[in-house]
Amino acid sequence: MTTSLFQPMMESRPIREIAYEVLKHAIITGEIPAGERIVETDYAERLHISRTPLREALRKLERDGLVEYVLRRGVVVRAFTIADVEEIYTIRNALEMLTLPAIIRNATGEDIAGLKERLREMDEVMAHGDIETLSPMARAFHSQLTALCRQNRILRVIEGQDEFITRFSAMAIRQENRRTQAHEEHYKLVEYVEKRDLEHLEKLMRKHIERSKENCLAALAAQKQNRNG
Repeated sequence: MTTSLFQPMMESRPIREIAYEVLKHAIITGEIPAGERIVETDYAERLHISRTPLREALRKLERDGLVEYVLRRGVVVRAFTIADVEEIYTIRNALEMLTLPAIIRNATGEDIAGLKERLREMDEVMAHGDIETLSPMARAFHSQLTALCRQNRILRVIEGQDEFITRFSAMAIRQENRRTQAHEEHYKLVEYVEKRDLEHLEKLMRKHIERSKENCLAALAAQKQNRNG
């Protein structure tokens, strides 16, 4: 585990909130892997905090379904399940679909040019097969597209799910059969925005998210098989 996440906490927010965000990010990104015990004395020392705010952060993580209390083991990081993936993609799908009419209304020529430029940058990364770079670029493309709705309340809710989607998208994009298809779909999404074609934009976005979910589930199943094997 890198030490960069566990520096002394100097922010003005409550310590329990900062601890919660730091641990949540580390769990979602896999920096704290599934099955690892979170020993209070150890993590309180790493985070440079007392055990009381750490316990409060852990209770919140338990409500999120990211950790669980296991008899005789204590607090353990939960593995993502098929149900987790299904639920989070369902939330993402519903939220992103809500933004599409506003994206069509608000997108300017400059906005569309910016999206096309990002896709051209992704072309180069794909040509070199740099998957580690491609995954965050794909998420950045989606964030840039969604932001065009200018609906700040919806965007804040989407942002709350974004760490999960970042992790799942990284799993999905590692499936070689998905990378090229997903990138082609990105170009089509921009084309439909440019044409103000809401019907086809909605249809493709649903398929795009569903395919990403299917590939994530396939990757999750492969991980489980490898662990059991």
